[in-house]
Amino acid sequence: MAEPKITNIQIDVNNLYRDETFSDLTYVTIRKLTPVNKDGSVDESREIKYTGMAQLMSPNGPVPVHCMIDGAKSLAEAIDKLPDEIEKTVQAMIAEAQEMEKQEKSRIVMPGQ
Repeated sequence: MAEPKITNIQIDVNNLYRDETFSDLTYVTIRKLTPVNKDGSVDESREIKYTGMAQLMSPNGPVPVHCMIDGAKSLAEAIDKLPDEIEKTVQAMIAEAQEMEKQEKSRIVMPGQ
């Protein structure tokens, strides 16, 4: 008797990317995501994407910050745009945390709960 499947993993073969990683070996990493077809050939109908990651120090230790690098057409452009994209992402994270704190403070707490 066959064992029942526990997972139901499906791969979207129309959304495959080859992943190349570039690092300054300190705290910045840029990923170049090249669209590929199921056979591994480059899919010229889709654009290459770049993402960035930096580790920022906080009082509680390093905090990884990930972001898309919108509009980059080359690694050089991705490198130039990464600091601003990280800054935008960090500002959005701070705003989200402040909003969550504001909502938490405005919650009404009933006795006995």
